[in-house]
Amino acid sequence: MARYLVTGGAGFIGSHIVGTLLAAGHQVRVLDNFSTGKQSNLAHYLADVQLVEADIKDIAAVRKAAADQDYVLHQAALASVPRSIANPLASFQANEAGTLNLLLAARDAGVGRVVFASSSSVYGDSPSLPKTEDMGYNPLSPYAVNKAAGELYCKNFYHIYGLETVALRYFNVFGPRQDPASQYAAVIPNFISAILKRQPPTIFGDGEQSRDFTYIENVVAANIQAATATGAAGEVINVATGCRITVNELFYKLKDILQSEIEPVYAPPREGDIKHSLAGIDKARELLGYHPLVSFDKGLKVTAEWFSAQG
Repeated sequence: MARYLVTGGAGFIGSHIVGTLLAAGHQVRVLDNFSTGKQSNLAHYLADVQLVEADIKDIAAVRKAAADQDYVLHQAALASVPRSIANPLASFQANEAGTLNLLLAARDAGVGRVVFASSSSVYGDSPSLPKTEDMGYNPLSPYAVNKAAGELYCKNFYHIYGLETVALRYFNVFGPRQDPASQYAAVIPNFISAILKRQPPTIFGDGEQSRDFTYIENVVAANIQAATATGAAGEVINVATGCRITVNELFYKLKDILQSEIEPVYAPPREGDIKHSLAGIDKARELLGYHPLVSFDKGLKVTAEWFSAQG
């Protein structure tokens, strides 16, 4: 049994990590300010976790949360390209300054390892596919800049201070509990929500942009593997499925699953969006023993059914 701090543990990804850690018998502490996370995401776990309601920007609170922890899985962030374009300062404060606070606190508390949630957005619009970890940074949004900076801070803290860190570059994570209500909602919950309301979803651009959509269970497994994998310290690792699908194909799969006659409407491309994304996951296989546990099609069906059941 180990002691884990999950920052952003009331969020979509964080709450799934919390549930899996508890099921494995670990002690879990959650740091969340509930700005985007939800109490309801932790409803089944509140009796079993130590909840620290505080902001990642509050260094004193972060130090208290990191005390006596073996591992930190750092999910706390303001996650959204459009949000970062609309308010780059807020994104910087949460994503960069918050991550630096966390690394300082973990270093000083003697934490065994920090796993940092990064993003495929750091690759930008390089036409080379698949995206591999040895490619250079090409951030197209403040959010992507934040995540690139977070990776560099992690690597610095490993080399300078000896704090073990692993940065995981997530590719378009989806699954139950993802928030469809936000104006910055990810495409899958957005589409599902619209279809269930019998409203035409909006596709930005021509819909032929492609993504490596990654079901939540795969991301949870990668985080837990990254906390203890030998040879992974100081590394940056893609977490995805190694397959891609266009947004148009995604819509018609959902339309079929939900047995809808709705058709989408098209709007101009969004600023900061990239055209194609596909991950190379060889490094994750080699260093983490990672492999996708749930396929895209199975994950999409489970996700659509979960949202349908919410009523």
